Amino acid sequence: MRNPQETIGKIIDKASISLIAYVDDEGYPITKAMLKPRERNEIRELWFSTNTSSNKVKFFKKNHKASVYFVDKRFFRGVSLVGTVEVWETPEAKERIWRTGDEMYYKEGVTDPDYCVLKFTAVKGRYYRNFKSEDFEI
Repeated sequence: MRNPQETIGKIIDKASISLIAYVDDEGYPITKAMLKPRERNEIRELWFSTNTSSNKVKFFKKNHKASVYFVDKRFFRGVSLVGTVEVWETPEAKERIWRTGDEMYYKEGVTDPDYCVLKFTAVKGRYYRNFKSEDFEI
């Protein structure tokens, strides 16, 4: 892979969903489908919206380790990013990624107590294409 930032960035931008994994209280990995990131800073930082009441938020507050996976179904390639998640509930973080139409998920708007932000920070990744995988550092 010549340019990980560009190659992986395109996969993230074109993905319709994200798969995020966290660790439960018994040490088991749990994977959850989510909407694609609302914002990204290259491939190092990804910002997601989610429900404060969700299990993933409960577990991320205890254990910040996470992975996020994106698939490009058309070309059968994908990328797994590994890193940590911070749960942000500040008005600034919530306003930062709020979009028109989010009221569908968060009835009280940007101040809804059941709305929060997940900031994922990647440290490494693994890229798959053409029946081969390649590890990379971020």
